Amino acid sequence: MKQVILVRMDLKLPKGKLASQCAHAAVECVLRSDKDKVSKWRKEGMAKIVVKVNDLKELQKYNQLAKDSGLTAALITDAGRTTIEPGTVTCLCIGPDDDEKIDNITKDLKLL
Repeated sequence: MKQVILVRMDLKLPKGKLASQCAHAAVECVLRSDKDKVSKWRKEGMAKIVVKVNDLKELQKYNQLAKDSGLTAALITDAGRTTIEPGTVTCLCIGPDDDEKIDNITKDLKLL
């Protein structure tokens, strides 16, 4: 069981902003997920993998692939209070779910 968080590299987010966006994504996915999956994921150590995508178009592609596969996904849009414009889509979280299901979609993406 794991979550995979996909981050847009074209935004060149500062490290702190990137970390907070990933945290938003991880929490939102947990809140949307089946309680049994969350429980199993927690018992296994709550694995989170952060990977890179080039831009919004690629992020949206993976969001659709996750949804089409029946996986829980959360696309994060920033409020624009600090470093980027309001409404900017920054990242996507998929899971928690079985490693194999998520890997079918994200296995070719590079680690951040």
